[in-house]
Amino acid sequence: MGALCNHDKLSSFTSAHDRRFSKHVHDNVHGNIYLDPLFMKFIDTEEFQRLRDLKQLGVAHMVYPGAVHSRFEHSLGVYWLAGEAVHKLQAYQGLELGIDPFDIQTVKLAGLLHDVGHGPFSHTFEQAFLPRVLNGSKWSHEEMSLKMIDHIVDEHNIEIDSESLKKTKEMVVAGSEYASSESMKEKRFLYDIVANGRNGIDVDKFDYIVRDSRACGLGCNFEFRSLLSVSLTKKKKPVRLLETMRVIDDEICYRAKEYLTIHKLFATRADLHRTVYMHAKVKAIELMVIDALLKANDHLKISSFIDQPAEYWKLDDSILKTIETAPDQELKESRDLILRIRRRDLYQFCNEFSVPKDRLEHFKDITPQDIICSQKNSSITLKEEDVSVSNVRINLTRGRNNPLESIKFFKDFESDEKFPIQDDRISHLLPAGYEDRIVRVYSKKPELVEAVSEAFENFQLKTYRMKAQVHDTPEKKKRRRSINLPQQCECTNFASPLSCSDTVTVNSGSNDLIDEICLFPTCINDTVTTLFSSIHEPEGSSKLASGYLLHP
Repeated sequence: MGALCNHDKLSSFTSAHDRRFSKHVHDNVHGNIYLDPLFMKFIDTEEFQRLRDLKQLGVAHMVYPGAVHSRFEHSLGVYWLAGEAVHKLQAYQGLELGIDPFDIQTVKLAGLLHDVGHGPFSHTFEQAFLPRVLNGSKWSHEEMSLKMIDHIVDEHNIEIDSESLKKTKEMVVAGSEYASSESMKEKRFLYDIVANGRNGIDVDKFDYIVRDSRACGLGCNFEFRSLLSVSLTKKKKPVRLLETMRVIDDEICYRAKEYLTIHKLFATRADLHRTVYMHAKVKAIELMVIDALLKANDHLKISSFIDQPAEYWKLDDSILKTIETAPDQELKESRDLILRIRRRDLYQFCNEFSVPKDRLEHFKDITPQDIICSQKNSSITLKEEDVSVSNVRINLTRGRNNPLESIKFFKDFESDEKFPIQDDRISHLLPAGYEDRIVRVYSKKPELVEAVSEAFENFQLKTYRMKAQVHDTPEKKKRRRSINLPQQCECTNFASPLSCSDTVTVNSGSNDLIDEICLFPTCINDTVTTLFSSIHEPEGSSKLASGYLLHP
């Protein structure tokens, strides 16, 4: 990697403030984002462009159609906000803090590259797929980001000061277990701008909370601009505050009057987790994607891509399309799962419960084995592969603790004293708890929903001596049935021919006609009529002479 002499460094810093040397893109969240020459050298690489093919919210777009934004635009947003934050600190405390152009460049570069090592499907790849194929070995996108940064610099011969590169990488992992306290002794506050391991307030959250809310069509109560003093109007005049961030004793602190604004940051993040990221159907699709990747891994060696950056950059969300269109017989099971997702034949959500507050401290994740071992007097014997369990954790970033307890505030700009604030000094309406654990159970086959639901209820009774779920599984969902049809058959009962599918799903709830058959057109003949004969026929149902009426 190249090293810059002092003259070259000064030249690069000078050009960074001259927009004649910059390019700009128009972002739908932040408006015009100006990209200086050094940053363009990183952006114009195949490794960084890969982020265009990683959806920020994984498979959430299959439930929220607008959530198709990528980690590419999120990275540009974090780059821009990181620059805004450090420029504000420099403008008001630059001489006091010793912020120089070198610091500004480093913070902005960390914002740009913080997600360059991210895997496909949001955090699903890292947190759900890899642990099951690496036999307990740990892997993180933060660590891969460090390797990818080095790889980009070496592969593309990017001239960058070695000290700047070192500090950039340290800032990228400052909020993770890979952070080095030894390296953050000088100007510690700079390491809290992009990835804040001290209290969780950083520009990464500022960007994705607003960007994700907008993409999903949700309102956003949190206004990060009041913290950063970013212009709010077309006239570029801040409408609320000129400044609320201030560094005291090497720590970024906030004006006491902004306590509730900061609380909204964490509350909005938790709402996004509950409403979008952990949505029951989003999790159902994620579980199916995980199973598809697991079944394809032996043949495609997906997990081997994480070993070297030179291979890793080739791995993105398109792996599903690769599996879906491959003719290999070894991928048939994976293809079938992806086809089920396309046709909305998802794992069926049975029910959920919130772990009682007095059980949170010692709670252990529930497994499919726990559910099937809770069966009682069922005519169907469940297998572990019939059940999928999602253990959902939603908190305010600090587990069961209040993250605001780690934040320091100040009275006004004439005061140099920093202090914490307790919730009850502000409002008695703020939450007394800071974490939810939710257990959701899914049936992989629609005909097993009733058996899985009963086993899940038995598990709750055995574990908590009560049903912790809010209500029983709806009867309509319990009575869904899948009927396997012959692959080859002739349709003779209709004026126009119908194509055959492997399975049709019958809704036979008490309030539904038995002729509500979903999925895709299929044949109807004596075989189907025979199969239907075991299903209760509601009063008033419509029938053809040779079977039930299908709705193509």
